[in-house]
Amino acid sequence: MPYLVSDVMTRTVVALREGAAFKDVARTMRRWNVSALPVLDGGHRVIGVVSEADLLPKEILRDPDADPDRHGRSSGAFGLAKADAVSAEDLMNAPAVTVRADETVARAARVMARHHLKRLPVVDGEGVLQGIVSRTDLLRVFLRDDADIAEEVRRDVVARLFAAPAEPIRVEVRDGVVTLTGRVRDTSLVPVVTRRVRTVEGVVDVDCALSGPPRRPDLDPDLPDDARTARSGGAGTVV
Repeated sequence: MPYLVSDVMTRTVVALREGAAFKDVARTMRRWNVSALPVLDGGHRVIGVVSEADLLPKEILRDPDADPDRHGRSSGAFGLAKADAVSAEDLMNAPAVTVRADETVARAARVMARHHLKRLPVVDGEGVLQGIVSRTDLLRVFLRDDADIAEEVRRDVVARLFAAPAEPIRVEVRDGVVTLTGRVRDTSLVPVVTRRVRTVEGVVDVDCALSGPPRRPDLDPDLPDDARTARSGGAGTVV
C-alpha cells in the first residue's frame, strides 16, 4: 500500500480562530516558530491560511516613502486590503488549499508543487482540521530502509509480474536505487516492471537490466537451408 498523508503528517497543530487579532496572529507565529497558520471557523473547519507574507504589507506602508497607490494597485499580499487588515479573517488567503488525510503522499506532493506551498492543512471529509503536512514530512518516505524496499519489490512487483521467470530475478537496493537483473520470458513486461518499481515508496531510481531468454544455438551454421530441412525430416528430404 502507498504511504498516506496520515502516515507522515503532524497531528498537533497550532491554528487561529477567524476573529484572532492581528497582534495575536503575529505573537502566535513567533511563539511557535511557524511561518503560516490555518484559520478555523466555529466548527474547526479550515477556511483559510495566514502566512508571514500576509502580515508584511502593514509594515511596508509604515514607511514614509511608501506609495499607497502603488501598493494598492499591486496584486497578491502586498495590497491595501492586507495593510488594513485587523484580524485573521482579513489577512487569510481563502479558500485554503488542503489535502485529505486518506490521500497518498504522492498526491500531497503534487498539490504542494502546483500551488508552490511549503505545507498543507490536513482535513477530513467535512473539512475539519486533522493535522498538517510539510515538505519535510513528505520526504520521510525516502528514509525507508533499503531492505524493506527490496522486499516489497520482490513480493509486490516481481512475483506478480513474473510468476515463472527464465531464471531467478535478482533485486538489489542501495541508497534507494533499485537494480533488477536476470532473464524473463516476456520482455514486453520489462517497461511495466520499471514503472511499477518506481511507484514503490522510497525508490529513488531504477536500473533495470532484465533480458529475454538465451537464444538457442544454431547447430548447423554452415549447412545450406535445404540440407537443414533434410536433417529435420521435413518435406524434400534427401536420402
